[in-house]
Amino acid sequence: ENEVVVFVEPAKTFQTFIGVGGALTDAAAETFYKLPESKRNEFITAYFNKEKGLGYTLARTNIHSCDFSSDMYTYVTDSTDKELRTFDISHDRKYRIPFIKEAIQAAGGNLMLYGSPWSPPAFMKTNGNMKFGGKLKPEFYRTWALYYTKFIKAYEKEGIPVWGISIQNEPMATQIWESCLYTAEEERDFLKNYLG
Repeated sequence: ENEVVVFVEPAKTFQTFIGVGGALTDAAAETFYKLPESKRNEFITAYFNKEKGLGYTLARTNIHSCDFSSDMYTYVTDSTDKELRTFDISHDRKYRIPFIKEAIQAAGGNLMLYGSPWSPPAFMKTNGNMKFGGKLKPEFYRTWALYYTKFIKAYEKEGIPVWGISIQNEPMATQIWESCLYTAEEERDFLKNYLG
């Protein structure tokens, strides 16, 4: 009748598939550490172990807070610190960094991790708020680009290699939580002239 039939031809290949994974957010980490140790081991094995679980090979984490964080925070709060000398990831050391390390270990020591920001700090934005969209102020393009590199270096110093980053989570969405608007051209120019 009207059933869809799909034929798979394994000999015919197209693009390379790099992996499957999940989001290692503050909420996931905090919830993980509320579990008893036996359940934590069961959980981390089920997702990341290649032999006994799904074998996730890819993971994303948030660059400072997002809608999956229990509080709103950034790694720099001083609006005059354009060189980011006060950059500090100590917030992440309580739950998220140990959680990511456990995921990496369960994945056999190798997990492709990338970071995404939901919003620059409020002082860098046109609306003065991490929430409700707004845009990155042009005078903070260089500082915000530096912020990504500080994040990568700080995580690598913790023993967590960062495979990649994205410029912005949901760049066309004004949200009641952390968000920032970019057109495709603005993302292109930010990458080309600053982040790259």
